[in-house]
Amino acid sequence: MDARRRTVLTAAAAGAAGLVTACGSSGDESSTASAPKTSPSVTPSATASTTAPKGSNASGTVLAKTSDIPVGGGTIFQEQKVVVTQPKEGEFKGFSAICAHAGCTVDSVSNGTINCPCHGSKYRITDAAVVAGPAPGPLPVERITVTGDTIRLV
Repeated sequence: MDARRRTVLTAAAAGAAGLVTACGSSGDESSTASAPKTSPSVTPSATASTTAPKGSNASGTVLAKTSDIPVGGGTIFQEQKVVVTQPKEGEFKGFSAICAHAGCTVDSVSNGTINCPCHGSKYRITDAAVVAGPAPGPLPVERITVTGDTIRLV
């Protein structure tokens, strides 16, 4: 292979790597990567909670205290890409924070829904079912446990 062709192929490979890196970024996450976002909601709904049995050895990544999750709302944990909701007092749900439509990260929880800023998809805080928008299905469930006042991602 001649030197000119090698230079073109090397430049093309470098450009493709840059494109992949740029496409993998979803914008402003680096400035709030470790800070959870919370938004209260006014539409609580009853569902079963995911709770570790009393006396069990708790393991997993500590996300928050139960008091950090607003009743009828939720908190988004950017670094872990998870959203924890509390549809009604004492009941906690964990879901992926990655929108099922285009892979954007949801950015708020309000009025009983988890909201994606990219194309307007909205998911119910009780079961992550699609309420509005182009999302083809619900947010995937993330396994969380609640032991005492600590919520963990397992």
